[in-house]
Amino acid sequence: MKASAGILLFKKEKDSLSYFLVHPGGPFWKNKDLEAWSIPKGELLPDENPLERALTEFKEETGKTLEGSFIELSPIKQKGGKTVYAWALEGHIETSELYSNTFSMEWPPKSGKIVEIPEIDQWEWFASEEAQQRINTAQKDFITELENIVKNQ
Repeated sequence: MKASAGILLFKKEKDSLSYFLVHPGGPFWKNKDLEAWSIPKGELLPDENPLERALTEFKEETGKTLEGSFIELSPIKQKGGKTVYAWALEGHIETSELYSNTFSMEWPPKSGKIVEIPEIDQWEWFASEEAQQRINTAQKDFITELENIVKNQ
């Protein structure tokens, strides 16, 4: 069964939380917005430490290294059956300084032309309500769980 691990970076602003989400690069995601955004995450290999994978993926997709007190969230299952493990971390990064690793793909299909595509093409902070509209549907549970944790601290 496929699994991924990622980080839900958040910041407190007055009485609400904002969330750092990423938009996948490449032609498939080009004109998709609502429910297309995600926490920075990546595929988990067998016997790999999920938090270490999450931190590696965050670095690959943003160019930034995170440190701090991570809050483990309950895993979710996405529509395709993939399980996603996530940790929340309070912090801030400036989106203008970010960059993503790239991957090669044939585009257009069957053209024989190989292009380099950024894994992530946009990074943004969203207030809670907007984040819940833009994030992958199953990942909304991460936001809901974190808001309950923060409210009860």
